[in-house]
Amino acid sequence: MDLDIRGRRAIVCAASKGLGRACATALAREGVELTINARDPDALQATAEAIGAETGVRVAAVAGDITAVATREALLAACPQPDILVNNNAGPPPGRFQNWDRDAWRAALDANMLAPIEMIRAVVDGMVERRFGRIINITSAMVKAPQAPMGLSASARAGLTSACKALSLQVAWANVTINNLLPERIDTDRQAQMAQLSAALNGISVDEAYAQMRAQIPAGRLGRPDELGEACAFLCGSRAGFITGQNLQIDGGAYAGLL
Repeated sequence: MDLDIRGRRAIVCAASKGLGRACATALAREGVELTINARDPDALQATAEAIGAETGVRVAAVAGDITAVATREALLAACPQPDILVNNNAGPPPGRFQNWDRDAWRAALDANMLAPIEMIRAVVDGMVERRFGRIINITSAMVKAPQAPMGLSASARAGLTSACKALSLQVAWANVTINNLLPERIDTDRQAQMAQLSAALNGISVDEAYAQMRAQIPAGRLGRPDELGEACAFLCGSRAGFITGQNLQIDGGAYAGLL
């Protein structure tokens, strides 16, 4: 299917690896010009070169922490009129509620709620004026099914989800959509960290931890980053204009709820 977004411009955050890179790659394969961001300049540049070599699209790289004002300004200077914004950032580490002080909560909110909101504020009016915009937030399955060790992530991302649901109602008339991707058990570095943590806490091997994860997924396997990337690209396409304010589970059927 041609998604009819060739020549559009996208900003993709935290895109040097994992889910962000998968989204950037899927968009580039549709002919979308990219401005990508990550903290590690070397990894980011390598990713930009690899995507550009594969797809032939222009890929600009802006290194820096997306929670920093200077980084967001540099991204917007490199791509002042994006048609597509993919918000993504590493989640806070798991832990215990009683151990999270004010600084921990502030860091989680800055990284996983406020920084994405600031990016959206900077681009949404231009999207409305041009009558085309696609905003995707990569959040987490924890938004719908919170678990105690992931409370920082669940809380911050749920706040972002609520804010974006409200905004989506205000801008849908202008062909600007806002949707969220909720990954769980995708085979990324983050999942490797979770497997190592589970192994350490439960006194089992990392392989056994992975086996336990797979056993909890009806699909019987971990998800691939490209599966999330392709879902992102579809929601960014011209033909997805009637889908907005939604939370799409990318979890192999793991979520047990109806809504």
